[in-house]
Amino acid sequence: MIEDLFIRDLGVISEAKLNFHPGLTVLTGETGAGKTMVLTALGLLLGARADSGMIRAGSTQTVLEGQWKLDSHNLALAKAEEVGALIEDGELLLVRTVGTDSRSKAVVGGRAAPVGLLNELAEHLVVVHGQSDQIRLKSPVAQRVALDRFAGAEHQELLAVYLESYNAWRSANAQLEEILKSDSTRAAQIEELKETLTLLEKLNVQANEDVELEDLARRLTHTEDLRSLVGLAHEALTSDSFDGVDALGLAGKARKALESAANHDSSIEMMAAKLNEAVENLNEVAVSLAGYLASLESDSSMSLDEIQSRRSEITAVLRRFGPTIEDLHLFEKSAQQKLLDLDTSTERVEELTERVSQMEASARRLATELSANRIKAAKHLGERVSEELIALAMSGSKLHVQIEFSDILSASGMDTVTFLLESYAGAEPRPIGKGASGGELSRIMLALEVILAESDSAPTFIFDEVDAGVGGAAAIEVGRRLSKLAKNAQVIVVTHLAQVAAFADQHLAIIKTQDAMFTSSDVKILNDEAKAEELARMLSGLSDSASARSHAQELLELARNS
Repeated sequence: MIEDLFIRDLGVISEAKLNFHPGLTVLTGETGAGKTMVLTALGLLLGARADSGMIRAGSTQTVLEGQWKLDSHNLALAKAEEVGALIEDGELLLVRTVGTDSRSKAVVGGRAAPVGLLNELAEHLVVVHGQSDQIRLKSPVAQRVALDRFAGAEHQELLAVYLESYNAWRSANAQLEEILKSDSTRAAQIEELKETLTLLEKLNVQANEDVELEDLARRLTHTEDLRSLVGLAHEALTSDSFDGVDALGLAGKARKALESAANHDSSIEMMAAKLNEAVENLNEVAVSLAGYLASLESDSSMSLDEIQSRRSEITAVLRRFGPTIEDLHLFEKSAQQKLLDLDTSTERVEELTERVSQMEASARRLATELSANRIKAAKHLGERVSEELIALAMSGSKLHVQIEFSDILSASGMDTVTFLLESYAGAEPRPIGKGASGGELSRIMLALEVILAESDSAPTFIFDEVDAGVGGAAAIEVGRRLSKLAKNAQVIVVTHLAQVAAFADQHLAIIKTQDAMFTSSDVKILNDEAKAEELARMLSGLSDSASARSHAQELLELARNS
């Protein structure tokens, strides 16, 4: 339950601190005093969208603090602890600030947190019912949601399983439709990929081939220069003429001379060895040069024109799919895989069609189970609400929950749920959006809320003028039902009816003060005497009217004895 609420600079409220008790708490006050600002403050604490227009004139920000006391099993505590909130004995503190620049900050258990977390916590802290719920209650979607909540936890679990199955079927069906719809486009893509792969397969570019061809082209382009220069070097090393002078011959003479000299001086042996090694190296070079000269005669099976043509072809494909040969090979593998992915063979389409059919059948089986659950729940819900309507001074009225079936699957199944009101015995049931007055709609909504509260886990229920359009005996019954609900949960109600306020376990009045410069509101906890005065004001507009006070005392006595 919520224990404390602190408000600063919100609307007409300059600063107020509210202490909430278990049971039924009512908030009353004159029009414009700021009753709804209290609920606005709670809404902001629980993640509602902030508006800088809510900030009190002359202030730079509004500050809101709320203290909750929760049972250890409440999921809000676990969610808060996930972000490092400091919690002791189930006490959870929420803080939110909103600045004039519309920037908003949140603190959960002493730790900064995303504002979105407040929304997540709210699901486990409160159930809020406002006047706008009367409008929502008219929609088939809201009526179906109410029925599903009433149907219980197992039905909710089945609904979740169905939704997963439905989404999987929709996804697979969309994939099948895309394949069938884009056959012509896919065929063009397949043809283009096949042509590209055929070209690359025919070209068969080898690793490092572009570099090798470049070297070969350069050699063939300068063959004569290479033959002349390399031949000159070869001749200088070893001459073919009988009396020619060459490097090998001279080096050989020098080696023999040193070897002979070494017989007389051992220190020359090292120089002779080095010269011998040099002669061997010169001989190897001479052999290599001879081989190179021979290779120039038959350097390639391709002519220079053929080599340049091959290089041009490789450059063209590298420009499209490269820039390197490695990139080219990666593209080729990718294109082969894409060609497989685009395969729209009859076998694949038939396989996918069969899978989609099976998934649809599975979703329909689950939808049929949902419908069966709703049929059972609809009868029971109609009976329960009708019983509550009798207690709410609508004797003779009945709620009928109608379910219409369709062959078309939706995210919620195959059913359309409609709430029908039989206004009096024998009257033709009509949709509540058309057949119910504002007061009747308020009481139907309250009846639903009281019943649905049995399955809600939130410890606090908040009602914003749920008694709108209700008066007299019906208003007394509204107060009685709220009091009944408050036996097992904390209930906070904003009301303008004395008949409802009389049932309060705690009565908070919003008091407005006004001068030439400012208007502000404060919150006051009413004792028994002040409560009677407030009820008198609500009944007649005159808190000191003897007849109004007498009527107020009568209402309080009635509430105490209920």
